[in-house]
Amino acid sequence: MVVRKLGQADRMLAGGSDIAGVCRELGVSEQTYYRWRNQYGGLKADDAKRLKELEKQNATLKRLLAEAELEKAALKELAEGNF
Repeated sequence: MVVRKLGQADRMLAGGSDIAGVCRELGVSEQTYYRWRNQYGGLKADDAKRLKELEKQNATLKRLLAEAELEKAALKELAEGNF
């Protein structure tokens, strides 16, 4: 999990490692490390898990809304006789 890797990175950095060495050890690029740091830097593992759950729920709701809008448009066309 990303939050665990960031925690590991923090421990390595506190131990005197440099960013390049930390990224090598974690198996990620520096760009990925900094993106993770911006996105998940202040989160604890439980918070990150909850964020992922909310993102998944949000995606499901968006899909359901899009399907409902398509059905509404199809019914409107049928009601107008444009089939």
